[in-house]
Amino acid sequence: MAAKIAVVEDEADIAKLIKHTLESEGYSVDAYEDGFVALDGIRQNPPDLVLLDIMLPGIDGREICRLLRREFDLPIIIVSARTTEVDKVIGLEVGADDYITKPFSVLELVARVRSALRRASGKVRSGEEVLRGGEVTLDKCRHTVLVGDKQVHLRPKEFALLEILLANKGRVLSREALLERVWGETEYIDQGTVDVHIRRLREKLEKDPNNPRYVVTVRGVGYKFAIED
Repeated sequence: MAAKIAVVEDEADIAKLIKHTLESEGYSVDAYEDGFVALDGIRQNPPDLVLLDIMLPGIDGREICRLLRREFDLPIIIVSARTTEVDKVIGLEVGADDYITKPFSVLELVARVRSALRRASGKVRSGEEVLRGGEVTLDKCRHTVLVGDKQVHLRPKEFALLEILLANKGRVLSREALLERVWGETEYIDQGTVDVHIRRLREKLEKDPNNPRYVVTVRGVGYKFAIED
C-alpha cells in the first residue's frame, strides 16, 4: 500500500507542486491550506508523514507540530521560507524530524521524504536484539526502551541514535558518523540536528540532562554511551 502524506501548505502553487511531485512517486497525498482544517483532517485520517509549513492561516505550523507530536508517532518535516539557524533549531525542538527551506529542489524533497519514511518503518537491524547500558535497556524487536523499570517513549530518530550509541558502548562516535548512520542523507542535514536530538534523548533518559550519566559529550569529537557493563 502506498504511503499517505499530509501536505499542510497555504501557498497554492507550492502545494500543487508538492502534491504532483509526491503523487508521481507513487504516494497518496492529502493537501490542506488551513491549520485547523489540517489538524482535524490528520486526526481523523492519520497519514504516514506530514509536510508542514510554518506560516499558516488559523494556527501556526509550530503549534500544529507540538500538538501532533503529543498525539502521534509519525515523521514531521517542516517546509518553510524561514531560513535562519534559529528557525531550524526551533522547528526541531517543537518536534519536527527534519527541516527543508524554500525554495527547495523536488529531488531533495523526495529524498527527505523517502529517508524519513524508511527510518519510521522501524526495520530491525542485525546483531543483538536487546542492548543494555547501566539501567537503560533497548529491545529492538519490541521497539521499547526502559530506564530501570520505567518505559520511555522515543521517536524513531531518538531510538535509532540510542541503538547506535548502545551498540558502540564506550566508543566515541562523531556527528558525521551519527548523521550518516541515522539520517543517511548527510548532504542535506546540518550537524546541529544531531545535537538537538541528543538533547531530546538526554531529557528522556537522564535524571539530570545537564549533567548526563549515559549520553556524554566528548568535546571536539562527538558523543558516546559512557556506561559499560
